[in-house]
Amino acid sequence: MKSKLLAGAAVTAVAAVALTGCSGGEPEASCTNKIVNAEATQVSVWAWYPAFEEVVDLFNESHDDVQICWTNAGQGNDEYTKFSTAIEAGSGAPDVIMLESEVLSSFSIRDALVDLTEHGADEVAADYTEGAWKDVSSGDAVYAIPVDGGPMGMLYRQDILDQYGIAVPTTWDEFAAAAQALKDAGAPGVLADFPTNGRAYNQALFAQAGSVPFEYDNAKPTEIGIDVNDQGSKDVLAYWEGLVDGGLVATDDAFTADYNTKLVDGSYAIYVAAAWGPGYLGGLSDADADAVWKAAPVPQWDPANPVQINWGGSTFAVTSQSKNPEAAAVVAKEVFGTEEAWKIGIEEAALFPLWKPILDSDYFRDLEYPFFGGQQINKDVFLPAASGYTGFTFSPFQNYAYDQLTEQQFAMVQGEKDSATALDDLQASLEKYATEQGFTLK
Repeated sequence: MKSKLLAGAAVTAVAAVALTGCSGGEPEASCTNKIVNAEATQVSVWAWYPAFEEVVDLFNESHDDVQICWTNAGQGNDEYTKFSTAIEAGSGAPDVIMLESEVLSSFSIRDALVDLTEHGADEVAADYTEGAWKDVSSGDAVYAIPVDGGPMGMLYRQDILDQYGIAVPTTWDEFAAAAQALKDAGAPGVLADFPTNGRAYNQALFAQAGSVPFEYDNAKPTEIGIDVNDQGSKDVLAYWEGLVDGGLVATDDAFTADYNTKLVDGSYAIYVAAAWGPGYLGGLSDADADAVWKAAPVPQWDPANPVQINWGGSTFAVTSQSKNPEAAAVVAKEVFGTEEAWKIGIEEAALFPLWKPILDSDYFRDLEYPFFGGQQINKDVFLPAASGYTGFTFSPFQNYAYDQLTEQQFAMVQGEKDSATALDDLQASLEKYATEQGFTLK
């Protein structure tokens, strides 16, 4: 049974990995960074954070007994494919690996990750918010240390809204009214985009209306609960279906060159975004220097009972191939465990920290962002969103679930089915897949 589950839930491996983990005492040829103490235990790390070499150097300079040997093995699925290949081969994985929280269950079910409760995870749990810690946990196990997150807010073009006399929406009803007003005014663009390939973005929108799509505990790996066609999800998708049908929002795929251009040329007046969105916007080379950007809280269904949501986040996990998991756990817990490291992550890499000593600091709260006219967007938007986020449970086949969601939403915007049917079909497809892979449905 377990072998069938592992094969089905695995990230597909299509390429061999040539990198190997480091062991103590010998410099590793593939290290991107400088090893300060060649006699210390070396811990190999795969990660793709911007400006990460500076963070690695800080760690190595401050640790006599442990040194990081860092390699960028690819971003996102490129890295996951290499990791999957190493899992199947039984060798070639690093000691520590950067993983997005949504894929932790996909690897823990394959016995590829170390339960960090045996290596001092409880010692640092209080340094993270409830939601951040839940995202790296399954039952009593902890499979990673949180690094950065994506509490959500709303980035908007103040100049465009002012031009058409539209107030900044605080509720989704006001959002729809603003979209209609912009269209009625003959504006050349639309209020926002609804990307059918939004994946975690779309799931976050459903979660705001109470959706809990998966019930899963890695301690019982053959059991899963699936509820993706709940009423909250249906209400949210019907809402966006109405905006799409009315021509009030675009349906461009996210993160394409065309989408990036439209984010900054006024085609969209609003970008519902994660806390990493400001850095993403500011990094687009063709951003309009005359645009007036501001940030506001994400719209709510019930403003009297606001629900905060999250889009994305990354972690450091220790792999089961590590020959020294204790030293690897030190790296996972401490590499982003100083204010100095986090100032690099914030200022150079546009990361949103989940480490409370910096998250709760005056420095981060009061940080002014020139791209937003000096607005203190953390204090105004993203810190309250982060503190209100309570966490999420991902499935052990999350990539497959997201792919199926994308297919169903695309069929909806193409007029092939309505929103309710799309989610009912999603439920049926995931139940079928789960049972075919050997899971028992709760």
